[in-house]
Amino acid sequence: MRAYFLASAQAGALASRAWRTSSSRAAARSSAFPGFLFGLLGWRAAGSDGAGPAAVASGAVSCVLTPEQTEGPYYIAGEKLRRDITEGRPGVPLLLRLRVVDASTCRPIPHAAVDIWHADALGVYSGFGSGARSRTFMRGIQRTNATGLARFRTVYPGWYRGRTVHIHVKVHVAGNVVHTGQLYFPDSLTDRVFRRKPYSRRPHRTTRNASDFVFAQGGRRSMLKLRKAGEAYVGRITMGVHRS
Repeated sequence: MRAYFLASAQAGALASRAWRTSSSRAAARSSAFPGFLFGLLGWRAAGSDGAGPAAVASGAVSCVLTPEQTEGPYYIAGEKLRRDITEGRPGVPLLLRLRVVDASTCRPIPHAAVDIWHADALGVYSGFGSGARSRTFMRGIQRTNATGLARFRTVYPGWYRGRTVHIHVKVHVAGNVVHTGQLYFPDSLTDRVFRRKPYSRRPHRTTRNASDFVFAQGGRRSMLKLRKAGEAYVGRITMGVHRS
């Protein structure tokens, strides 16, 4: 009989302990839910309204700060305000759609000045070397519209020794330079384009993306998204910048 009562007491203690544990877990879940809900709402608020650089760093805001890269030696200030920068030079047509947004909020920045320059199909920059007689081809500035978009008509750039194929870009907001970078192309697409004239006059380019010392510093985040449109290619990218 004594053994029976001892067993019953032990069973009761175990049941009581289990009940307390279960109740504690339920209480913890209940108290944690408002915190979870608050965190979720906070994340949504950060994603929709922007919460500054910290939100970008945490991933709460989906756009990202575009990598800064060297201006290089071929910049010429005071370029023309124009959309077509080819000046009749040959090459595969390239239509650029460059969008500028605030990296802290993902909102478009209207009236920003987007300044681009690049080599022509034979790898020549205006104002330098064999292109010294002109200071304007493959150079131009466009203002962004209400959606933050600037458009250019140019040609697919050629290559020159030591660098992969690229386009230089600066973004000015309210007279201040807020971004200096470079835009890149997939090597596989460049290979196809360079089998065509006039690019085919200069085979065996020396540098690809993987071996380019500038591309190594964030180039993958500055790759243009490209699609074919008739004889032309359309290249798009969204550049997240800080206004100051």
